[in-house]
Amino acid sequence: MMLPENPERVLPEIGRDLFDVLVIRTDFSDDEVWNEVVGELHRPWGPDGEFAAAVQLVDAPAWSGATADEVLAAAVDEDLVVVFLADLGTMQSPARALLALSTNWEEVSGLDPVYYQELIESPEPREFRALPAAVHGVQVGLALGNEDFAEFAGAASAEPDQVLRPI
Repeated sequence: MMLPENPERVLPEIGRDLFDVLVIRTDFSDDEVWNEVVGELHRPWGPDGEFAAAVQLVDAPAWSGATADEVLAAAVDEDLVVVFLADLGTMQSPARALLALSTNWEEVSGLDPVYYQELIESPEPREFRALPAAVHGVQVGLALGNEDFAEFAGAASAEPDQVLRPI
């Protein structure tokens, strides 16, 4: 288990349900925008808004400026398949798109090309951007195994602005 470089950047032991969306705030430049994002995250979701939002927020200044690598180093919960960041990109984006990070992503640069050439040439995506209204669908789809991270990343990359929207 790799420990985060900053001991204050430890994810709290929270009673997460597999369907809870975990959002970590890493940018503290605009509280008004953050409050907009939080409001969107707490809206019911689904085709007809039939599902209650289940969100775990980490809103601690210790996470200010945390990189994706630092967040992933702290995300050691084996049931955690994706974590969402409210980073500078979120705060500056008119769409308030969160950064989705796969906790199962692996660096491929050190793999032996004899055995892993296909993976080296086409590595799994590590991240994509998603609207706050789309994150619940991502979390549930990944938790149930109905879709994988690459499918969501592909859907995001197919959008003109590279941001996943609710399906």
